[in-house]
Amino acid sequence: MRIVYVLTSLGMGGAERQVLELAGRMAQRGHTVVVLALRPGVADEWPTRLNVVHLAMRRSPRSVLAGVARGRRFLQEFHPDLVHSHSFHANLVARLLKVLVPSIPVLSTVHNVYEGGWARMLAYRLTDGLARRTVAVSKAAADRFVRLKAIPRHKCMVMPNGIDTAAFTPDAERREEKRIAMGAGSAFIWLAVGRIVPAKDYPTLLRAFAQVRAARGEARLWVAGAETSVVEAARVRALTAESGLEDAVRWLGLCRDLPALLDAADAFVLASAWEGMPLAVGEAMAMEKPVVATDAGGVRELVGDAGAIVPVRAPDALAAAMLHLMQSTPEERRALGRAARERVEKLFSMDTRADEWEELYRTILKDL
Repeated sequence: MRIVYVLTSLGMGGAERQVLELAGRMAQRGHTVVVLALRPGVADEWPTRLNVVHLAMRRSPRSVLAGVARGRRFLQEFHPDLVHSHSFHANLVARLLKVLVPSIPVLSTVHNVYEGGWARMLAYRLTDGLARRTVAVSKAAADRFVRLKAIPRHKCMVMPNGIDTAAFTPDAERREEKRIAMGAGSAFIWLAVGRIVPAKDYPTLLRAFAQVRAARGEARLWVAGAETSVVEAARVRALTAESGLEDAVRWLGLCRDLPALLDAADAFVLASAWEGMPLAVGEAMAMEKPVVATDAGGVRELVGDAGAIVPVRAPDALAAAMLHLMQSTPEERRALGRAARERVEKLFSMDTRADEWEELYRTILKDL
């Protein structure tokens, strides 16, 4: 097959990495793959050996129109069998390109329970006829989009994210080396991963961690994530200082050594207000880390009974779950971590997910 994956950018987000991993597996299986990125290239983006075409769209209408024209020319020259787009902007552009190049079948994917307000949901509804199918990464996301009439039920399906269990495998030696390098000592390290944006709700995490720190002085919090929102980054740093947590919280910024960081950590925490199917949680589970997370989007579908789930925007409940985990024995935490990895291997393997995507592609092409 000749497959084009459409993304807004190759920026350092979980959805972007998931798509590049899927595209890479399709290329390894002998398919001809190209990634079409709407925005110009940026300094901090996921590295890839795949062929990437940038449409260089910016915010101006003229730039968008020029990018659409470039995309149309590319598709006419490349002759793809399938265009697979991801998240709101890429989904809408792919559907627009379908109007200009009617022969291409388009498959859309929704990566979050929230991709914008009523205007975006209306745009999805009005352009639905241009997509063969819309896939959501969690049942929670699928149910919400169907309820909002952004996607008709009969055209919507769920395909959870896949986890590369080979890349995310615990390593005791790497853990020791990373803890020494990070000066962790005997501290109990909580790791949170995700861009500094409102969706991740770091204020709730900080309020919860302040309670954890007051009860367990050995607790430390590391946060790995790019400061995508300047306003939100300033807000959480101010809250860190106001809460007296400056010595206990480390803002690590964008980190490319996530498996090593997960090895070094003792547990993983997610405080998101909304999500799709958070890749970082699945990767922490693959690394045998006990997880405490909020009930956002598809988190419960991912974690199951292999971690603790608390309500969103509930710092007291989050703190209680974190403290309960810290008070358990090391053997109990290891057992929970092993159960988490087993769950990922059984239900969320990236290789299995690639098989399912490939079968869906073939089904769509067979039905043309």
